[in-house]
Amino acid sequence: MTNKLVVSPSPHVHSGDTIAKNMYGVLIALVPAFLVSVYVFGLNALIITVASVVFCVITEYVVQRFMFKKEPTILDGSAIITGVLLAFNVPSNLPIWILAIGAIAAIGIGKMSFGGLGNNIFNPALLGRVFLLISFPAQMTSWPLPSTVSPIDGVTAATVLENIKYNPSALPSISDMFFGLESGSIGEMSVMALLLGLIYMLWKKIITWHIPVSIIVSVALFAAGMYWIDPSPVNNPLIHLFSGGLMLGAIFMATDYATSPLSHRGMIIYGVGIGVITMCIRLWGAYPEGVSFAILLMNAFTPLINNYVKPKRFGEVINHG
Repeated sequence: MTNKLVVSPSPHVHSGDTIAKNMYGVLIALVPAFLVSVYVFGLNALIITVASVVFCVITEYVVQRFMFKKEPTILDGSAIITGVLLAFNVPSNLPIWILAIGAIAAIGIGKMSFGGLGNNIFNPALLGRVFLLISFPAQMTSWPLPSTVSPIDGVTAATVLENIKYNPSALPSISDMFFGLESGSIGEMSVMALLLGLIYMLWKKIITWHIPVSIIVSVALFAAGMYWIDPSPVNNPLIHLFSGGLMLGAIFMATDYATSPLSHRGMIIYGVGIGVITMCIRLWGAYPEGVSFAILLMNAFTPLINNYVKPKRFGEVINHG
């Protein structure tokens, strides 16, 4: 028989989307934040970002080529994104050797140990970041002043969230926080740049609005409730929205395909959980920031959320007892 009937799984009509297309679309969305980071922190931001990407790509290549004995898939863009996001979550003065350890943890433990792309249950870049935060707390919480504020290398300052906890009188202006002219991780400062990335990804339909909007709205409502109880600057909803890694986490980390729920309803539950946990850690936890821990915790709940909001199968009859 020369003609064989080939039955393939759905979808049978291809949308034109590919892994590489979506991954490189996310990279394009990260460009504004990267440009701001280079403007704010200078050459250090460029070095950290390039080094992080190189370490992540090499780690993935070595694991796939020599441990999995598979053809490496480093050109699909996923390792590059992990490298960029890991760099965006660390200070611009982080020693390169520590960054290399973070890249190995992100790719080796957070991604490849689960079987590679699509099988990981935790966001690899966040896992690498938390691994470094726990292992090297001093280096991971030493924040250099922006070069636009101090041209002298080695001058450090507290982040907005650290000032909220320990020195509320030193809070920067809302405009500085919006444009990204304050201390912090490389890619988390500029709300303006991150929102441009969000608009691009929504326009290209790389992500939907459900996760980022539910996180942002839940944080805003939580902070507004605290501000109603205690109308002090530290409870100002805009400060909590514009500070720390909230926007970076909500737009680029929590929306990771492999670690977030499948349905829109599940995405909203997931996003609200991240927002509430983030605010609880910020206000009452030991760490000034809680976005990374909140996302990783909700990553673990994603299978349960998917099971809880699982849609009814076509033709299924529900027995109400």
